[in-house]
Amino acid sequence: MAVRKNSQDNYQKRRLLSTYFSVVVSISLVLFLVGLLGLLLLNSKKVADHFKEQIAFTIYINDTAKPIEVKQLQKSLALRQETKTSRFVSKEEAAEIHAKEIGEDFMEFLGYNPLLSSIDVYFNAAYVSPAFLSQLQKDFENKAYISEVLYDQPLVEILDENIKKITEWILILSGVFILVAILLINSSIRLSIYSKRMIIKTMQLVGATKSFIRRPFIWKHLQLGIYGSMIALAALAGVLYELNERFPELNLIANPIEPAVIFSSILAMGILITGLSTFFATQRFLNLTTEAVQ
Repeated sequence: MAVRKNSQDNYQKRRLLSTYFSVVVSISLVLFLVGLLGLLLLNSKKVADHFKEQIAFTIYINDTAKPIEVKQLQKSLALRQETKTSRFVSKEEAAEIHAKEIGEDFMEFLGYNPLLSSIDVYFNAAYVSPAFLSQLQKDFENKAYISEVLYDQPLVEILDENIKKITEWILILSGVFILVAILLINSSIRLSIYSKRMIIKTMQLVGATKSFIRRPFIWKHLQLGIYGSMIALAALAGVLYELNERFPELNLIANPIEPAVIFSSILAMGILITGLSTFFATQRFLNLTTEAVQ
């Protein structure tokens, strides 16, 4: 009889550990996905800004332009709040670059340098929009010493449109995943507490109050919620570190407050969902009659 009892106890312990393990895994997986979407939403603007700031706004200057006019233009561009960087490219430097690109010295064939001096301007991402660049292009082209102004207009328009769409879809997916997280975690906790429904009802029959019965269940599942949250946070930290190593130009962790907000939100979500789910699950079995529990 003692051997049989020990065998049953071991079986119950393994079953309990398996139930707790499934709860922790469920919590960690869904919180990891929610956190991943949060990081994606937070950094999608950085990625878009990075691409926007790589778009060159090139001003070609006539050969007849006076040096003082070119210097004034450079100075005025550098002083603009919209400008991130600007670079003057002389016609000689432009010829060298072009010769390297095509693999031959075209000036030997032509006998002269047909290229113009230019200024490549890169604007801060907040100002890179079709309307701003189009108006700026018109303003500069009205100057007599400027030949033309070129920039990748289709790329600017595509970026501007797609960034809005991507942000909207990420917000929608984040909402869906949060709902899924709540449902999955709640389901796992209900199954965990269901296995102890007889213990709950027995404690209630011997006179234990509802709050006394609920307390150990809530505390235990809060611990499981913290464990699951910590696993999710460790995985998110690993992903963030790897992305930052692979794409250092994006400066994903330049502002530590942003990932800290995501991480603290994930931890709070794990604790809040497990706490509320455990409360309502135990309350449900506490309100059932003894016949209904069996």
